[in-house]
Amino acid sequence: MAAISAFLLVLHVVLVLGFVLRVLLRNGLAATTRMAWIGVILLLPYVGCLLYFLFGDADIGRGVLGRYKRVRDLVREQIADDAQAALVMGAPGGMEALVGPRWQGVFRYAASVNGFGPVPGNLGELMADGDTARARMLADIEAARHHISVLYYIWLDDQTGTEVAEALMRAARRGVACRAMVDGLGSRAFTRTGLWRRLREAGVQTAVALPIDHPLKVMLTSRIDLRNHRKITLIDGRVTYVGSQNCADAAFRIKARFAPWVDIMLRLQGPVVTQMQLLFASDWMTVTGERLDVFATPAAAAGAEAPLQQGFPALVVGEGPTERRHSTPQLVSTLLANARRCVTISTPYFVPDPTVLEALCAAAWRGVRVTLVVPRRNDSWIVAGASRSHYEQLLAAGVAIHEFRGGLLHAKTLTVDDELTFMGSTNLDLRSFDLNFENNVLLQDAATTAAVAGRQAAYIAQADAVTLDEVRRWPWPRRLWNNALATLGPVL
Repeated sequence: MAAISAFLLVLHVVLVLGFVLRVLLRNGLAATTRMAWIGVILLLPYVGCLLYFLFGDADIGRGVLGRYKRVRDLVREQIADDAQAALVMGAPGGMEALVGPRWQGVFRYAASVNGFGPVPGNLGELMADGDTARARMLADIEAARHHISVLYYIWLDDQTGTEVAEALMRAARRGVACRAMVDGLGSRAFTRTGLWRRLREAGVQTAVALPIDHPLKVMLTSRIDLRNHRKITLIDGRVTYVGSQNCADAAFRIKARFAPWVDIMLRLQGPVVTQMQLLFASDWMTVTGERLDVFATPAAAAGAEAPLQQGFPALVVGEGPTERRHSTPQLVSTLLANARRCVTISTPYFVPDPTVLEALCAAAWRGVRVTLVVPRRNDSWIVAGASRSHYEQLLAAGVAIHEFRGGLLHAKTLTVDDELTFMGSTNLDLRSFDLNFENNVLLQDAATTAAVAGRQAAYIAQADAVTLDEVRRWPWPRRLWNNALATLGPVL
């Protein structure tokens, strides 16, 4: 009996010590995250070790990572061999001619993430609402003549999902090359519907990013919560949509009690469309193995990448676990550091890392009018509590916080000084920072930024302002709960 007890004790020590050493040996891990994991492992040894085994390492797996690297090299070869590549990648040394002096550092940092430089001659049109975005998107799909590519984190077989699918099927039947890709978790239910099967039967090429058909294999080789969170719609290399809207109704059937889901979408034309197409092509080739030559499409030959007159400079920022770590919080912090007058941010999930949190406070302390808009009712109670744990620090620094009461505010927007807009699929949370594949656009244009800022003002008009006195009056159990959730934030 004593021998068995000694053996179990040694096994316990080896297990716990092994996982603690694994946490300590990881490179690039924030100190808060490292301490959170060590605390969980020491306090709840077996549960903590299991959680770390399943979710601890932001590792997509050697196989997937290898495929991404091979595809990246292939895409770079295409770009290097194409005479018109500079039109869509950004001409070397052209930064000064395109971007105002104040913003060149911001754009240089953004360009370092994927290699997409700012390109001129882009046009943007902010959609009035989700229904308008759907109607314009359907019209663009119906007008397509060459190719359509879509990638959605969530695709539902509701009115929006059905109408988009039917439009793709009609396009495929008239000879348009159609590709549809979804995330393996977010759209898992959709891939089991008759509508998904009908897409394939109609000639639409389909693919599933990061599938979880074999969850045990995924858990042993990667993380099951590493997801493709992108929302990409591309038509003929001429039009793309960027924003927060999945292929689903505002009623969002799977979480209807939080509805309506309030999204924002920007319709873009110009060279930035081809940058988004390159991002999609990289995902598609990684998943399917099909080689796509983005620059050999009929639309490209017709000059789809050519800058449009009176357009603005913009670039695509595509983050993910295959790119440089911490690029998103560093980019957001760079945007905040360059602000002089005002910054307005909307995000459904606000769980910032220390870099973003301190940058928000620093901007407010130096006199920038910083405004944060988040949902009053969040579909994640963990995120809701973790978000509110930061309220007192932000409010004390002078950040204005508004809680939107008109449904679940799902728009991810950031505007700076009435000149710059950064928007897309990225939330200001640790999941988007470290785990998700995201797509965004950074642009410099007063008119487009004014339109986005107007939408942000509409959100604020439907929100309740949170005051510092109110937060300081919260009862201690609520403060304890919020702070406890924030402590677990890096783990979750």
